[in-house]
Amino acid sequence: MAPSLAASLERLGHRLQELDAALADPAVAADNKRYRELSREHAEVSSVCDLARRHTQRQLDRDTARQLLDDAGDDADMRAMAAQEIADAEAELAQLETELQTALLPRDPDDHRNAFVEIRAGTGGDESTLFAADLARMYLRHAERQGWRTEILSASESDLNGYKEVVIRVEGHGVYGQLKFESGGHRVQRVPVTETQGRIHTSACTVAVLPEPDEAEEVEINPADLRIDTFRASGAGGQHINKTDSAVRITHLPTGLVAECQDDRSQHRNKAKALAVLAARIRDQERIARQAKEAATRKSLVGTGDRSDRIRTYNFPQGRLTDHRINLTLYKLTTIMEGDLADVTAALLSAQAADQLAELEAATGV
Repeated sequence: MAPSLAASLERLGHRLQELDAALADPAVAADNKRYRELSREHAEVSSVCDLARRHTQRQLDRDTARQLLDDAGDDADMRAMAAQEIADAEAELAQLETELQTALLPRDPDDHRNAFVEIRAGTGGDESTLFAADLARMYLRHAERQGWRTEILSASESDLNGYKEVVIRVEGHGVYGQLKFESGGHRVQRVPVTETQGRIHTSACTVAVLPEPDEAEEVEINPADLRIDTFRASGAGGQHINKTDSAVRITHLPTGLVAECQDDRSQHRNKAKALAVLAARIRDQERIARQAKEAATRKSLVGTGDRSDRIRTYNFPQGRLTDHRINLTLYKLTTIMEGDLADVTAALLSAQAADQLAELEAATGV
């Protein structure tokens, strides 16, 4: 194990002791926000320390097997058993070191947050709105598989029951860290339901995944910078839906950003939800501007933040999904559209980790 990795693990061991003591402090337990933050850090540090303990144990197993090999003499069976144990231990040690290096890579501080998933129909007319609805269904099914909670905050439906635009809030552990790779342009190739000649068409949607700010960390918005409009909600919602102006649309005048919510009967609750979405959009705009300033010439794994980037193609005739950022192709489009995004997300996370490790090695001259 590299000395720098060993030193990092030693520091984490000390940090875990500090976290154990802090979480046992009644004063910390009484502060819900502080307790949640420390509990989250404790879970992350504990996971890495568990890997470190496994690494230490396998080192002991290997050393014991080496001693057994030295003491085996002419006993062929004993020598073979010891040699196999050494080989197994060394293989697992190499794997554990890779996992430890990956676990110690810098993390996006927003990864643990809930997220807003915004889907907008693009080129392709009615077909793009139907594809937007398919993407929304895919993400809702995926969230259900993960045990996440979802709610549709706003939706603008097309004549064919597709979506011109839909905003979904997803709540759960590590939601943004799992879904952030979905931001970008999604292209579909298939025969539209409106096509009478059986020709394959290409259309597109854009997806934006925004981390939900904590209440205490929300962007400060001057009320004077807001224009708030109320209107009657449209679409599903029962008898109440057209009786009152409960839907809310908020425009942030300095940036022109707009957020609306119409899913609740309460105008007050709709306003609060729309403000949360607006704050996330402002925060995301600031983040993109900051990243562009810091790395104007460098394109990251998950794209530049330009929503027009084409990141993925869904080819229905071939049953194929291709993620262009990492040259990943999977022939399981039907199950993916049913919400099985596990292979896609795992590949993107692995590619990001490999990219970070390569940068770290280049920077340290390893």
